[in-house]
This record gives sequence, C-alpha cells and structure tokens, in this order.
Amino acid sequence: MSVPSPESVRGIVLDLDGTIVANMPLHAQAFAVFAERHGLPPLTREMRARLDGKRNSDIFPILFERSLTRDEVRTFSGEKEAIYRDISRGQLRPLPGLVRLLDAADRQAIPVAVATSAPAENVPHTLDQIGLSSRLSRVVRSDEVPRGKPHPDVFLAAARLIDRTPSTCLVFEDSPAGIQAARAAGMACAAVTTTFSASDFASHGATPDIAVTDFAEFLDGPGAWLLASPA
Repeated sequence: MSVPSPESVRGIVLDLDGTIVANMPLHAQAFAVFAERHGLPPLTREMRARLDGKRNSDIFPILFERSLTRDEVRTFSGEKEAIYRDISRGQLRPLPGLVRLLDAADRQAIPVAVATSAPAENVPHTLDQIGLSSRLSRVVRSDEVPRGKPHPDVFLAAARLIDRTPSTCLVFEDSPAGIQAARAAGMACAAVTTTFSASDFASHGATPDIAVTDFAEFLDGPGAWLLASPA
C-alpha cells in the first residue's frame, strides 16, 4: 500500500458512522432490537461486512429478503434509527486524534467534508453528540445522490462541495463498501479499523492505501506530514 503524500492530498473526506465516531456497536444494538421486533434473524459479522456503509434503502430489502415500497423503507428506517438515537445519546465521543486532524487540516488550508450513508436525522444528532457540528458543517449524504456506496457518487459530490478534484482527496472509511466507493471515485483511502480488520477489507475486495486504528495513529505515522508547519 502507498502512503498518501502532502503533495497529493488537498482535501479530506470523512465517513461518519464508525469513522469519526466508533458507534457501530450501537448501530448493531439498534439492529438487534429492530430484528427481534420484526422476527428477523440476527445480523452476522459477514452480513455486516456486506451491509455496513450502505444506505438504508439498500439494506432493508436485503434484511427482509423482498422488495420494499418507499413507504416501507421510510417506516423501517425511521424505526431503527430512532432506536439508535435513543441508545446512543450521551454515549458518543470523537475517535482519538480527530480534533487534532481537523486542527492540522485548518492550518494546512485543507478543506474537510463528511460523506455518509447516515439518514438525515442521524447526521446532526451524531455531530452534536460529539461536539463537532460547527466544525464539520460540509456534509453530503448518500440519499442526496443517485447511488449509494459502494458506488462513488457521495464521494464525488463531497469533492465538488470542497472544490477539489477527486484525485487530490483522501478518504477515511471504516467499511468495505466505503473503501470500494472511494476507490471507484479515484481517491486515496485510509481504512479505519474500528469494526473490520485489514484482512476483512481485503477479503471483500476493498484494499485501502493504509489502515489505521484511529486518527491519532494516522497523525503519529503516515499522516505526520499534516502536523508540519505550512509551507
């Protein structure tokens, strides 16, 4: 894997769930409650590797093993995400090193955007809970673009939002679908291993440029260049 260099990175794109906050266990709890209510089998790790990072409109038909109407998707999504917001309230913290990364990006005049499959109600909830809603105000959601991850649409929209070409953007992602989407967008990508290991990504055809446990490890290692004084 090659390490993205300061010469090649002029924009940063962050996934939300599982990337800037290690909240996927809380989403798993919410799905477990939802599945029990609806008589669905529990989500296995393999299913999570297939589904994490995707839009709810893509996830729920797979869970129910049938086509769903738009109203059904809206109802099921609303129910599950309300469970998540309830159980996550007061439980969320930014991933180690995230604030330091944002500070470094500000010093280097590197714009940052969030590109997420989270539904509309969850984005302000999660950003407010970690105290970063004002600093991460540039957000693109997958339900605002034609196709969700693993397609590149949301990342390409994020690049446009921060006025950067895709090849100059570095994506941080925690799911195989997200890494595949970043690759399809032509962006450098760092896997954040909050949920899946580096070998998990490889087994699902999602190979990042680098893999780190959190942003602190990135800044103390392959991203140390971000901490240097601006030229």
